[in-house]
Amino acid sequence: MKIGAVTIGQSPRNDIIPEIREVLDSEVEIVEKGALDGLSLNDINSYYSEPTNYTLVTRMNDGTEVKIPEKFIVPRIKNCISELEEKGVEIIILLCTGEFPELESQHILLKPGIIIKNIVKGMLERGRLGVIVPTPDQISAMEKKWERNNFNVISESVSPYTGTNTEIIETANKIKNANVDLIILDCIGFNRKTKAVFRHVTKKPVLLPRTIIGRIVKELVEGNYTY
Repeated sequence: MKIGAVTIGQSPRNDIIPEIREVLDSEVEIVEKGALDGLSLNDINSYYSEPTNYTLVTRMNDGTEVKIPEKFIVPRIKNCISELEEKGVEIIILLCTGEFPELESQHILLKPGIIIKNIVKGMLERGRLGVIVPTPDQISAMEKKWERNNFNVISESVSPYTGTNTEIIETANKIKNANVDLIILDCIGFNRKTKAVFRHVTKKPVLLPRTIIGRIVKELVEGNYTY
């Protein structure tokens, strides 16, 4: 089976795909596309200088963190989806936790942001969430998003790309002191190591989008049994 993966940054995402493959535990071909492929850092910085209602955080293929306006990136993601469809993929993974209601595909399109939201709603009717985002710019929007779903939200920020281990531990301790019911690492950039730190410090359940998506894809592709 051929699976497509679209990052809002540049491909390949060597920081994400290996962890998804580890969870997937299946021989599938993963074809990557990046919304920022072909652009220089100067190109991207010029776009970010425009006013925007919502900022997304991602990385270049050399690991450099960049911030981009959501309104700029959506048309480029749509192009990536079309290119992957032409390559014959059966499932497309969006490597971002933004909800992107305007994105569609002829095939199965996995949007981690929507999936995580519904998982949380299936687990808790109400409660206190610790939501971790990559930048302070996103805290206000994230709190409004989850409060609309009847949750009390404590949101903190630490970069999944430039955050040091000390900064991650400090952020985890802030969430620990807030005594939340559930923690969401709300960026596809956060990895299993960061999840382990939050789990160790807070002793609370932690949701990591990249591994959740890997397990969903595994469910979709496995099943070669003899009857």
